[in-house]
Amino acid sequence: MFDFANDPDLPKEELYREVLSAADALTSGEPDEVANMANLAALVWQLVPDLNWAGFYRRIGGELVLGPFCGKPACIRIPLGQGVCGTAAALAQTQLVPDVHAFPGHIACDAASRSELVVPVVRDREVIAVIDLDSPLPSRFDDKDQAGFEALAALIASRI
Repeated sequence: MFDFANDPDLPKEELYREVLSAADALTSGEPDEVANMANLAALVWQLVPDLNWAGFYRRIGGELVLGPFCGKPACIRIPLGQGVCGTAAALAQTQLVPDVHAFPGHIACDAASRSELVVPVVRDREVIAVIDLDSPLPSRFDDKDQAGFEALAALIASRI
């Protein structure tokens, strides 16, 4: 059994070191991609404050398909290039969005979301999934969050 504790006073750099260490412990040696994504979504939900959605969309053909997540029910399919997730996948670039209402073509799955961070997971130079994080707080995410989740995406690319 894993027991990870949330410390809201932890500096972000230290928080993401803990997230990476826990993610490595949870996924190391486990070959099932869905199980790994499920545990990672739960881990992020537990450790990262001020989220109202945390999870994965998997790239299947020309679209993203909902994967394991924590939060309210979500859009099941997102075409590449549409919304924040589809844009991140199509460009293979992280999308850090301080105000989702200002993002052209934003797809609102939860009306409470105000900011979003979407990080592509790349394996063999191909986007295989995205990590999607939503927050009810405007400008919730910054460059430290981006760096932390990009490091997580790199760690798990061969495990999901």
